[in-house]
Order: sequence, then C-alpha cells, then structure tokens
Amino acid sequence: MVVPADHALHEAIQVSPLILSDDVRRQKIENRLAKMRFSAATARKIQDVFISEMNKGIHQQQSSLQMENTYIPELLDGTEEGLYLALDLGGTNFRVLLLELAHGAPVRQEVKRYYIGSELRVGSAIPLFDYLAECVSDFVISQGLQNVELPLGFTFSFPMIQHSLDVGVLVTWTKTFNCPDAVNKDAVRLLREALDRRGDTKVKVLAVLNDTTGTLVQGSTLDHNTAIGLILGTGSNACYLERADRVEHWETERHGEKEVIIDIEWGAFGDNGVLDFIKTDFDRENDANSLIVNSFTFEKYIAGKYLGEVVRVILAKLTKEKLLFVGDSTSDSLLTPGNLTTDLVSHVEQDSVDGGDSNTKEILGKFGIIPDEDDIRIVQYVCEVASNRAALLVSICLASLLDRIDKEQVTIAVDGSLYKHHPRLEGWMKQYMSLLSPGRKFKLIHAEDGSGKGAALVSAIAQRLQKRLQ
Repeated sequence: MVVPADHALHEAIQVSPLILSDDVRRQKIENRLAKMRFSAATARKIQDVFISEMNKGIHQQQSSLQMENTYIPELLDGTEEGLYLALDLGGTNFRVLLLELAHGAPVRQEVKRYYIGSELRVGSAIPLFDYLAECVSDFVISQGLQNVELPLGFTFSFPMIQHSLDVGVLVTWTKTFNCPDAVNKDAVRLLREALDRRGDTKVKVLAVLNDTTGTLVQGSTLDHNTAIGLILGTGSNACYLERADRVEHWETERHGEKEVIIDIEWGAFGDNGVLDFIKTDFDRENDANSLIVNSFTFEKYIAGKYLGEVVRVILAKLTKEKLLFVGDSTSDSLLTPGNLTTDLVSHVEQDSVDGGDSNTKEILGKFGIIPDEDDIRIVQYVCEVASNRAALLVSICLASLLDRIDKEQVTIAVDGSLYKHHPRLEGWMKQYMSLLSPGRKFKLIHAEDGSGKGAALVSAIAQRLQKRLQ
C-alpha cells in the first residue's frame, strides 16, 4: 500500500480548536483529552494491528478477530424468483418477513412484529423456539401460504460459530436472554425441530446469519459493487467478501468457490490487549460501567451503546476537576452512568454543524444545568473529540478492508442508528478513508434492514446453491 504524505492525514484528523475565555482552563481540558486525539502515526499503528489481527484470524491463529466463515460464497445473480421468508431474532421484539423476488430484486414485502415475554427468555430453550415456530406459522397462515414450500433465512443476532451455511452453534446468550440448554447447540436445528413439532407449514430453514452479513447482501441489490457490510448502531460489526483461497476454516466440501463473506466480529477487536495503547482513563471507566467488563473493546470506542457514556464520563471528570459547570451544584445527574445517551451526542454535534447552541442548552437543561458560553463550548468540544475518534477508528478498519479486497470499485453497505442520525460521521469517514487508502474508489450507501430483507435474500442464495448441487 502506498502511504500518503501523512501530514495531510494528520491535518485532517485534528478537531476544531477549543476557544475559551480562560486560556489556562482551555489548556488543561485539551491536555486532559489529548490521548483521544490521534496522530497520523497512531492511526497507522492501529491499522497495522488490525491487519495483523485479521491475518491471524483468517489463518485460525490466536486473534481478537473471529473472522467467521459465513459459507455464503456468492451474492444474488438475478435469477432468483418467488417467495422467501426471514426470521429476525435479536431482542425482545422480533419479526417475521416475507419477500417476493423478481429477477433477483425485491418487489413486495410483508412483515409482522412479535414480542417475546420475559418468561420465555429464561429457562429452557424449547418453549422459546416453540414460540418462534408458532409465530412463523401464524404469519405464514395469515398470508395463506401454509401449503407453499418457503425457504427461510434465520437472522440470529447472538454470538455463534458457523459450521456451514445452515449450522450456527450458540456461544453465549446476550441482552436479556438466558436459556442455558441452548448454549453449544445449533440454533437452526432447534428452530427446525420446533417447526416440525407443529407440522402446519412447509417452511424450510436454509441459512443462519447475522445482521451485518444481511446488510452486505441487501446492499448488493442496491449496488452490485457492494463488498463490505457495516453495522454502526447500538453495536458495531463488519463483514466483507474475501478470496476463498485465503480462508482456512472451511468445514463443508468446497465447490470451487472464488469468494466468501467473512464476518469479522470486530466489536471484540482489542479484547486481547492489542489496542491498549489507545485506551484512556475515560475508556477504562466506560468499560467498568458496562455489562460485560473487558469485552467488546472496539465496540466501546465506536458504537451507539457506549459513545454517550464515554462523553458522560469525560464531562463528569471535568466537572469534578472544576473545569466544567464551575459553581453549578445541579449537575449531579451527569455523574450517574447511563444518563447521557448517544442520541444526545448526535444532537449536540448538530449544533456544531449549524454553529448554534440550542440543542446543547436544551440537553443540559434536562440535567438541571444552566450553562455559560464556555460550558457550551466545552460540551461541544468533548462530543466532537469522542465522535471524531469513533469515525477515525471505523475508517482505519474500512480502509484496511479496501486494500485487502483490492477491487477497482467497492461499495460499503451501512446500516445502524448511529450512522443514520449522527450528522458528521459519514463525512468524516469519507475523508479519512480517502487519506488512509489513497487511490481506492469507494462509496458508502445506506442499506436498511439487512437483518430482515438480507436474511430473506440469503435464503434465496442458499436455495440456488442447494439446487445446483442436487
């Protein structure tokens, strides 16, 4: 890779200067946050570490990157026709979706949402999967399709190890689920058995995937150059099209595949300590306040679940050090973990884009704080530093993928609330990727609902592969 004059990169990643009436205070705050503002050399070091972890993961060596084989060896080819189902399970609310394809493109979509009660989310997995099957059946019968053979793609948004396109073994439950007897079991088999117990539909579960993989596939229907899928929402992950001959973990028989989608699972990047050189005291406190400490290291720098908390930790520290909200005793609510969410960071960032302060004042008002002009500038500065760092970290990894894929033009399909609602992330990412991976042609597209549409599309690919091998 040709490294650009890193002076340009260094200049690009500098945040707006903090301008305060008190120069000593300004200097102290900038020094306090200095480790969150990367130099070009630090950005390159992160890139080297990411590339090293990818190479180790793909060769099945110890790595913080899982580099999971999805066993999806190709995208849609335009021949797919008919009706396809998706079951999208990732939280307490889930969806069943019907997609009609003509010439490989969606022409009709039906969707129904269902709720999983707390009693089904704990205990034995059999009642949970029986309920999932009941809802699939309810949906299919309501569409009058109980006698039609329907391929189904199962989005299972929990950590799993894939042994084939239709075998996904649960590693651990997350969020509010805890059915211990499903751990180390194949989620597809559990769903198939539940559907068989009912026997009232002709649904065939052909594939299991996560929302990131679905986003790449969904993006490919919008732009045929799509080769990377990115989720930048509550959590974060990416996947990409890898050369099949580089992939060592391949448990099924090979059939001359040229490419395969690799699920990086980059939320855990750095869990083994390789990113500790960028970790600040703020990050350590953010981690300590999280549900699972010492895990999802990279996600805690960049994702929507954590970005607001990083900002809150910084603001609370500056307040305790008498550098922010000086003399304001009503800011105690800021000291409570979880009280400042990432959507509020996006609203503050909108003020920075507009050159105003109305959102910032309104948000601080909710915490009982009446800020002065310096307080507003400091809060906006902190939001920019944290947001900019997140954008740069994502860009470093995406630029590495562009170089690895090495295609003339690559489209990155993106979904997620943070990407959608943060006013500056996309612009920063385009700028940084251009400097980190010069000469690479790329574009970012918003591909919504990879976990729904994408899963149905993967079932269509799976059906085509199945027919080819019969």
